[in-house]
Amino acid sequence: MKQILIILFAVLSITATAQDTFSIIAVDTITGEIGGAGASCIDENAIPTGVLIINDIIAGRGGIHTQALWRPTNQQNAHNRMMEGMSPQEIIDWLVANDEQNNPQVRQYGIVDTDEDGHPRSAAFTGTNCSNYKNHITGPNYAIQGNILLGQQILDSMEARFLRTEGALAEKLMAALQGANVPGADTRCLNQGTSSLSAFVRVAKADALPGEWWCDLLVPSTPYGVEPIDSLQVLFDQWLIWTSLEDKPFIQPNRAKVFPNPANDIINILIEKTTGFSEFQIQIATIDGRLVDQFIYKDKPLQVDVSAYPTGIWLYTVSAEGRLLDAGKIIINK
Repeated sequence: MKQILIILFAVLSITATAQDTFSIIAVDTITGEIGGAGASCIDENAIPTGVLIINDIIAGRGGIHTQALWRPTNQQNAHNRMMEGMSPQEIIDWLVANDEQNNPQVRQYGIVDTDEDGHPRSAAFTGTNCSNYKNHITGPNYAIQGNILLGQQILDSMEARFLRTEGALAEKLMAALQGANVPGADTRCLNQGTSSLSAFVRVAKADALPGEWWCDLLVPSTPYGVEPIDSLQVLFDQWLIWTSLEDKPFIQPNRAKVFPNPANDIINILIEKTTGFSEFQIQIATIDGRLVDQFIYKDKPLQVDVSAYPTGIWLYTVSAEGRLLDAGKIIINK
């Protein structure tokens, strides 16, 4: 009985403090991808996943962000209504009329989908009792919303970055989040000199299975004074390299030799001198793009101790003067 009370108290504490701040949810009408990004001055110390708790994506259907005094039942209800075929505005109308605590004016929602003909739809809601500054912006295929903000400029900057950035949906979402990368974007973090404490970007392809993500990057927390959106950008840049390898015109492809591969304790990296560069940057990352090690390679083969790496697939890149020269996989087999 004591354990049940402790768990119940923890859930109530999360839902009572989850006043998540700024986010964007969007659909790509060309590829069918659906994605979202967001940040908050709440991190994994308050909620296990930090700001990611607001995100719900149903591949091939739509996306939902429920924030500002987040409640799990409201989020599940929104999910269920989308599965039933309700439009974004119909879902919001239903949520307002059926709020779990009969208190919809403390909630904030952003919802997008596509109709049966593939046309995008969006809707958002900002309750009158959300913490100031609060507002939302919607476009044909996106909804941007925030509360406890520095001001309207945060939302406007996110929208401008999203609209003017070329590339895939994930790139546009990351750019939108950078639009809010100013100290105190979430005013609770102003004393730390950061926009927030946790940040994420997540995208699902149109044909993805439930829980299958094309891009799934999260910074659940950061040390005092470290900007989570900057940390997320590092992860995103690495992810972008791994996911676009086949499309990149390498200057000198396959000039790096990594051996033995598979390996269990030591790998050797040898770069042919015909590349025309004298110094190279070697980076090793996890399969989802999280940087693990980086080295400078100059005039002799590089030995890397991988004995502490768990069994699995790892990724490496070779670059020089800011240009990607080669990339590949390292298999660790203990």
